[in-house]
Amino acid sequence: MDGAVFACFSFYGTLLILKMYSLAVITGQLRLRRKAFANPEDALRHGGLAYHRTDPDVERSRRAHRNDMENIFPFLFLGGIYSLMEPNLYIAHVHFLVFFVARVVHSVAYLCALKAPTRSLAYTIGQIPCISIALQILVNVAARW
Repeated sequence: MDGAVFACFSFYGTLLILKMYSLAVITGQLRLRRKAFANPEDALRHGGLAYHRTDPDVERSRRAHRNDMENIFPFLFLGGIYSLMEPNLYIAHVHFLVFFVARVVHSVAYLCALKAPTRSLAYTIGQIPCISIALQILVNVAARW
């Protein structure tokens, strides 16, 4: 963790993982409150097979969590490589911060069913630093061949 960029990346990456964990907890809590269990053995434990069912709020939370995994895992890969390239700290910080804020807004918009286009704007804004980082990696690697 000698590099300031890697430390910055580690900070935002860890916050993103904690945010993802929180969505998993929210989904679990919704399952318990709504008595909507994906597995029959869980339904039996909590009142019977009648609770082996879906619930719209549980499914919304699951989709938000899955969307996080689809976006945060690639960011962690790209951000880790980007950090090794020793980019400008300020520019890297802006990339990491924009992605983090966009993912938080996206999750809130998803869970709270905020009016469109809030969620899609948050998604799009979050993709901008990812694409920028990916292109910088490709240019950096291509220059070394």
